[in-house]
Amino acid sequence: MKILRLLLPLMLVVLAGCATRHPPADQRQAYVAEDTSRTVDLTHPPRDMWDRIRRGFAIPNLRNERVDYWTDYYASHPQSVLLMSQRAGKYLYYIVDELNRRGLPTELALLPFVESAYNPNALSRSQASGLWQFIPSTGQHYKLEQDWWRDQRRDPVASTQAALDYLSYLYDFQGDWYLALASYNWGEGAVKRAMDKAADAGRPTGYTDLDMPEETRNYVPKLQAIKNIIARPEKFGITLPGVSNAPYFTTVHKSRDMDIAVAAALAEMPLEDFQALNPSYNRPVILAAHNPALHLPLDKVGVFNENLESYTGRLSSWQIYHPKKGQSLASIAKAHGITLDQLRQANKLGSKQTVATAAVLIPAQEAPASGGLRLVSYQASAAEPAAPSTRNVRRVNLPAQASARLHAPDLRPKPVVRTHTIRPGDTLYSLARRYNTSVDALRKLNNLKGSSLSTGQRLRVPGTAVQG
Repeated sequence: MKILRLLLPLMLVVLAGCATRHPPADQRQAYVAEDTSRTVDLTHPPRDMWDRIRRGFAIPNLRNERVDYWTDYYASHPQSVLLMSQRAGKYLYYIVDELNRRGLPTELALLPFVESAYNPNALSRSQASGLWQFIPSTGQHYKLEQDWWRDQRRDPVASTQAALDYLSYLYDFQGDWYLALASYNWGEGAVKRAMDKAADAGRPTGYTDLDMPEETRNYVPKLQAIKNIIARPEKFGITLPGVSNAPYFTTVHKSRDMDIAVAAALAEMPLEDFQALNPSYNRPVILAAHNPALHLPLDKVGVFNENLESYTGRLSSWQIYHPKKGQSLASIAKAHGITLDQLRQANKLGSKQTVATAAVLIPAQEAPASGGLRLVSYQASAAEPAAPSTRNVRRVNLPAQASARLHAPDLRPKPVVRTHTIRPGDTLYSLARRYNTSVDALRKLNNLKGSSLSTGQRLRVPGTAVQG
């Protein structure tokens, strides 16, 4: 019995050493926001989307010097915060509603501020794209289609679903939101290796304890900084734009090929506004074969459907031709009455390619403008009584893309690269923080081997016009 008493503590130590480094799911910390949600009046319904987001904060507040730096940074750029917030207004209701449905923290609705400055067309140097900045391989893993016609990483609905699936998986994998967010930025494999390395060295394995790239080390502090400003904008002299706690857009499906410009005209929307909700299309035509989901403001759905019903012209100025196996580009061009160069230009094909390997765009002989459109929103005057079949409408012409040019524009976003002129005191580290990038990225972009900089030297820096 005496020997057993001596062995029992030793056995417990051994068993503890064999335990997993991550707590089991039923023992993980139930996160509750500390300061930011305590001032929210829960006795009344949310005033707007910002109020609704504050009520769902559930990730612990991070406090350190990096959070202070980024909070000061965003607060000192109120126009940038305003622009990002205005962009976010179109998507916030859908994203927050989905977060609530899944029981996820509403801070995650602020992540696109950090990732893309809430620009659905944002494209990084590493080819990460969309609001949630999916790289191609991760996008494919989460079934976001990426081909010549469209890139669903830029679709606000499809990409949000994929991002929340991914974030949910990462939290289940890590059991900690800070580590989950770091994994979203750096990759779960990289974070796990950093945790294992720290554990092997006898060091803590929390987010702030790991050896990480600067971008990942700043990632959660940036999100916390945005959260601080959204929680108390008045404290930082920030005025947030009004965003109603109501759906902004809905989705309709159409079964006919349609030019993007035509769809915007049918919805009576500026082309730029239509593309902000439908940024996934790479080409000027939306293919019916893709079962396209068109996102339209709620107040435009009825207008779109009525205009579509009354429109008698062509919906697309492009014909989709599916070549036979091994069919030459020259024979396709000849059959459709255009030159080989025109066919290549319209489809972004190189001069060395002689055989069609996929569907190609052919300019239609008849432009959409031939039919015109009678807009349902037009109020007829007494001198211009409305036709019985088209109640209060007027005729307008739609864009005639085919008659104007044979070159189909490539609507895919391009990486944005700017230049910075080195001033006294600039370092690669300070520039990486300023432009929301990493020292390694700056070195690679400028072919730098060391860290020395010269006053007046011009460096290329990645990023969008508004920093996220």
